[in-house]
Amino acid sequence: MTVPIAIAGSGLAELTCAWLLASRGHRVRLRPRPAHGPRPLLLGEDTLALLGSLWGTGPSGESHRLTHRHVRWAPGPPDPPLVQPTTVVDGALLCWQLLDRLATHHPDTVGPDGPDTPHWTVTADPPPGHPGEHWTAGRRHLLAGEAPLAPGQDDTTARLDRTDLAWLHLTPLGNGRALLQAMVPGPVARPTHLLGRLLTASALAPRLLHPPETAVALPAAPRLHPFPAVAPAARTPGTLLVGAGAIRYDPLSGTGTAQALRTAILAAAVIGSAAAGTDPGPLCAHYTTRLQTAFHEHLATCARLYPQAFPDPSWQHELNACGWRGAPLPG
Repeated sequence: MTVPIAIAGSGLAELTCAWLLASRGHRVRLRPRPAHGPRPLLLGEDTLALLGSLWGTGPSGESHRLTHRHVRWAPGPPDPPLVQPTTVVDGALLCWQLLDRLATHHPDTVGPDGPDTPHWTVTADPPPGHPGEHWTAGRRHLLAGEAPLAPGQDDTTARLDRTDLAWLHLTPLGNGRALLQAMVPGPVARPTHLLGRLLTASALAPRLLHPPETAVALPAAPRLHPFPAVAPAARTPGTLLVGAGAIRYDPLSGTGTAQALRTAILAAAVIGSAAAGTDPGPLCAHYTTRLQTAFHEHLATCARLYPQAFPDPSWQHELNACGWRGAPLPG
């Protein structure tokens, strides 16, 4: 049995769920949103392989290959460089490419809503009336800005460094540019100023010609929606939250894109099983449990890593929020 499904949004998770469902014959209607960009994404080999296996293709167009990662996480000398092949792509451009592929192979999925009332809505944005709010593990923010690499600098190695207040990540983007990111333990009023100060206090400063001239501060603590899956009821469609709308990892993990793809796979499986006659209630409960388990495991990793790097009291709230020293976890 096939069912009508509304995909509300055109992020990576929503597009992938639409692709999987349309490929299985379901009546999918995608409501695209304009992509905000550029948005650099760092994709590891495993994530690229997963993307290729789902879509039959990978990112095309402009990208930049990195071969190594150099880490100084705890006080003291850095670890030896790690061989870690990754590809830097524009996430907004990638979504446009996948949208084009979806429209080419399944043209009925993109366009005005059809006459059918959807049985399910898949989205990364909780719709009005959706129960619950995100549970957020801390208040930390990510500062991000671009700057030119200094002449002669290696543009094939991503570098992680730390100060007492923050970790910093330098990602070469190609064409002599780099993305500088810094994670700090709370909101920031002047992100450009603080990012420049943190760069000066780190070993990364000589690698840039000058600090970023503009920067943004984005909430970046891990978060989980307590009700990512709601089964259909009476005349109300079921809702499945995917991507960062369902679960968001700390950017340090480097697994955000892979996690978004996994939520799309699991959401498509829930809808497919329900369409085949399985009770959607237990399916939604299973979806929720899978995300909660992944979230607990991620917080446990953060709780092990962050105390090694940040003895500063300003990080105590973040450590507690990750479950350090027995703080309660959601669920």
